[in-house]
This record gives sequence, structure tokens and C-alpha cells, in this order.
Amino acid sequence: MAEYRISGVWKDSNNVITHYAFHTVNEKTISRASKKSKADAIKLLETSGNSAVTWVWNYSTAFWKIGENVEVVNGSTGKYLRSNPDNTKTDNLAHLIDFDWIFSK
Repeated sequence: MAEYRISGVWKDSNNVITHYAFHTVNEKTISRASKKSKADAIKLLETSGNSAVTWVWNYSTAFWKIGENVEVVNGSTGKYLRSNPDNTKTDNLAHLIDFDWIFSK
């Protein structure tokens, strides 16, 4: 049973998310980002007891804030991760930090 936070994504040339920046929540700390492929991220979150939320940088307070729950859903092209579809773009997966320009594939 593990708790994760997702702070960013990597996208392909079609703007489709291919990888996620996962942080493991420990008792008193949170790990540095670990790059997970879409398949690995799905596998992690399909494991019973595991959960994840988006982790959004708040520029006003210069601190991270917890966003929305992330779940695995079945789409027409297969499984993918989706955050709570509440129409708040800033905490949705596609609008997290684009790590592609920080750390390439």
C-alpha cells in the first residue's frame, strides 16, 4: 500500500502524455520525482491500496499543494490515468509541469 503524488508529465509530439513524475509519500518525507512510463504508472495505481493525487506548484505561496485524485480508466484506446474531471485545468494531469524541457526522455 503506497501513496504517490504526480508533479509533472512528459508528452510526445502529438501532445499525448507518455511518462509521469511520481513522488512516493513516506511517513515524514516525500521522495524526489521518479520518471514512470504510462504502463508502469497504470500498474502502480492498479495495485490494491495504492493511490495518487496531482501535486501542483503554487506560485503565490512558493509551495506544493495537493490537487485531485488520480485514477486508472478504460478508454477507447486502452487504459490511461485521469484526474478528477472537475474542470479545474490547473490540477489536471495535462496541465502539470512539462518535464520534457527539464529532463528529456
